[in-house]
Amino acid sequence: MARLFGTDGVRGLANRDVTVELALDLGSAAAHVLGSRTVPGHRPKAVVGRDPRASGEFLSAAVSAGLAASGVDVVDLGVVPTPALAYLVSAMHADLGVMVSASHNAMPDNGIKFFARGGLKLDDSVEDEIEAALGNGWERPIGAEVGRMRVDTGIAAEQYVEHLTASIGTTPDHRPLEGLRIAVDAANGAASQVGPDALRAAGADVVVINASPDGRNINEKAGSTHPEQLQAVVVAAEADFGVAFDGDADRCLAVDHGGVLVDGDQILGILAKSMKDDERLPGDTLVVTVMSNLGLLLAMKDAGISTVQTGVGDRYVLEEMRAHGYGLGGEQSGHIILAEHATTGDGVLTALHLAARIQATGQRLADLATEIPRLPQTLVNVKGVDKARASTDEDLLAAVASAESLLGETGRVLLRPSGTEPVVRVMVEAATQTQAEGVAETLAAVVRERLGL
Repeated sequence: MARLFGTDGVRGLANRDVTVELALDLGSAAAHVLGSRTVPGHRPKAVVGRDPRASGEFLSAAVSAGLAASGVDVVDLGVVPTPALAYLVSAMHADLGVMVSASHNAMPDNGIKFFARGGLKLDDSVEDEIEAALGNGWERPIGAEVGRMRVDTGIAAEQYVEHLTASIGTTPDHRPLEGLRIAVDAANGAASQVGPDALRAAGADVVVINASPDGRNINEKAGSTHPEQLQAVVVAAEADFGVAFDGDADRCLAVDHGGVLVDGDQILGILAKSMKDDERLPGDTLVVTVMSNLGLLLAMKDAGISTVQTGVGDRYVLEEMRAHGYGLGGEQSGHIILAEHATTGDGVLTALHLAARIQATGQRLADLATEIPRLPQTLVNVKGVDKARASTDEDLLAAVASAESLLGETGRVLLRPSGTEPVVRVMVEAATQTQAEGVAETLAAVVRERLGL
């Protein structure tokens, strides 16, 4: 039987895969697993948030009901970004947090993810405990022992914005982003209000698009997965640069003044160099995934910054950071973790720190991004293959070694089996797009021949 929890909580088609019944049961199971980690006699407290998609209304109500019915007091934060929920778990001294969101997915999907005390994502083993506890018969609390539920009136969101702006030195007498004009695409998502609010509070002149969520339009041709509209607006509005969030605002991509996209790898490189210059980059080390562009790795080497690579997924980046005390890590998709200020990827926080670097250097984003070049990259998905043999087939391994020798230090090969399908992903980086495509297709043909089902 497939594991219920994926790489980022429980996710699927709302009201079919992710149902009211499942949300209710997950709330109850999480209450017993995470609530049991409190000190004896302590009444557990949970904070619950959601993104604006319509199904989040009934799913957050259901998960809150499951928590309260199990003796947990619940604070309903309403619509907030995922990183805001993570921060507020800690700031409000809650024992757990629940975010109802499918992040960058299309509106019909939804998901449920849990945070432990301190705003940390759960380890796989704890998720497995929650899954194992589903449907168990509990002795339900009665009378004064049942959980109470209250709705936050927006004070928590204001506290989150203050936390974000303070991270770049904003005070009533100092607004560090004054003079910058920034375009924001909020993806009609959870940061539609707090994203522009934070940038304005720090002094920026903000041009906003896609910040009118109606429950149906989240991520629809908007945000970090569809930056085309933002690219046009940045140029038309003569903005210094633009930022695009996804539906739950744990991602941030950028657009320079000429409308050119600046991806998560380039933002990571810019922030890493900034933190190193300020002696705030622990170990002079940046944590990235195996899918990060080789151009970033080479640029960091030239800047005297070490890189550590993990598996794909921001949770694995965070695990590496926590294990060794690193301060910055993330993914090409725009999941960027600034550990001094957040326990998870935070798009609005990223936008503020990127803007602060632009302001401090007096350079345009285009100039800063040029220092983090992107090597041509090609990805081929080879379907209908035995992915389990990708790391053991001798002929395939020989073909990979030959390709790596051909590319030398200016290229890279990555074979990555899919976690859910009979697919092997062949990724090749090279000095030219033509070379990357040629090597990728050659290796893909070997994968089909050697691993075909």
